[in-house]
Amino acid sequence: MNGKAHLVACIESLRIGRVEPLGGDGTLSAIDKREVWAPLRVTRTGLAGDEHGNTRHHGGPEKALHHYPWDHYRVWREEQPHLAPRLTQAGAFGENVSTLGITEADVCVGDVYRMGTALVQLSQGRQPCRNLNLRFDEPRMVALVLESLRAGWYYRVLEEGWVRLGDPIVLMERPHPQWSVHRVLQVLFGRRIDRIALAALAELPELSPRWRERARGRCDEPVSLSAPAADPARG
Repeated sequence: MNGKAHLVACIESLRIGRVEPLGGDGTLSAIDKREVWAPLRVTRTGLAGDEHGNTRHHGGPEKALHHYPWDHYRVWREEQPHLAPRLTQAGAFGENVSTLGITEADVCVGDVYRMGTALVQLSQGRQPCRNLNLRFDEPRMVALVLESLRAGWYYRVLEEGWVRLGDPIVLMERPHPQWSVHRVLQVLFGRRIDRIALAALAELPELSPRWRERARGRCDEPVSLSAPAADPARG
């Protein structure tokens, strides 16, 4: 990115969760994130105090912070009115960071942001897991999120620091303006197989290793009219 760093948003809600049973089968999850008003330490693996029920697929350095736009909530309420009672405040999608004014179309893989005093880099979009179905008591929720491309995204932490409610999020660097999260989601989860785009994604160094692997795998898929199925274990 050329030019000066600039403000893209401010943190409207900052949230962490504790592992608790979710749904009728007792699945352990920390998807229920509660708002925190005090400053929080940002470590290489996420916000201090934030837990994960399945550490194999949730959290870790490549998915240290989950960001979901508050902008989407109104659209969800309009499209799925039966879910409206669960969409009255941020945190419904298990996000750590909620903002207004930026969505998947406005952020790109590899973007580097100053968030409070921490420095973070956008590593991948979100591939929701079955916990989202349980959270909303809606068996189609994972499919709805992927079809809508309103999935949110994750950051890795380049420099640890502190964040708090109201802190600015400042774009410092944008090495891949052609790879918005919206486009990445389209390429990886859309119905059409674009092998050229998938091959390029597979070589994108700032994209998380797991999503580069997924891009390579989709390159080898036969042409199909169906979108790829979501992995029920991964968030």
